[in-house]
Amino acid sequence: MSPAREAQMIEEATYSEVRLRGRLSGVTRVEMPSGDEAVVFRIVVDRPARQRGPAGRVRVDALECVAWTAAARRRLLAWHDGDVVEVEGWLQRRFWKSGAVPASRTEVVARDVRRAA
Repeated sequence: MSPAREAQMIEEATYSEVRLRGRLSGVTRVEMPSGDEAVVFRIVVDRPARQRGPAGRVRVDALECVAWTAAARRRLLAWHDGDVVEVEGWLQRRFWKSGAVPASRTEVVARDVRRAA
């Protein structure tokens, strides 16, 4: 099998697709060193009831997200912390240098964002 065909088969068999529904938190506009603009934010999602803490306390996950498209950035900046939103996108690990130290972050790249109905 050729390397190109093997790579195509792997690409067809693997994917990263994320869909979240939760509360919006920490929306911040950022400018990257490259000059690109993004909006970083978190989606706060309640864990299932079986994973609740002591005395039934609700546990949550705060998932880091980033929006690069102008439409998604515009929508996110118009909304407020606590708004319930839906995010569709993919999972990505981004690398950069912070001074001389390598750093990375795993985040959801938002392809589409909308208020939940």
